Amino acid sequence: MEKTCEVTGCTNPSFKTVPAELARKVFSLSVDKTKVHLCKEHYKEYKKKTKEDRKIDRADWV
Repeated sequence: MEKTCEVTGCTNPSFKTVPAELARKVFSLSVDKTKVHLCKEHYKEYKKKTKEDRKIDRADWV
């Protein structure tokens, strides 16, 4: 069974899995999990909108 994008209203196949905490800042999600599956289009949007948050997270563990 192929997994699908977990953004509300999207039925595209899953491309990447990302932390739900950051994904909730960008999208309305249909599930309550710790990790969510995103399609290629939503993953690209996720990367653009969470760039600064991810940069700060990486700086913490250096």
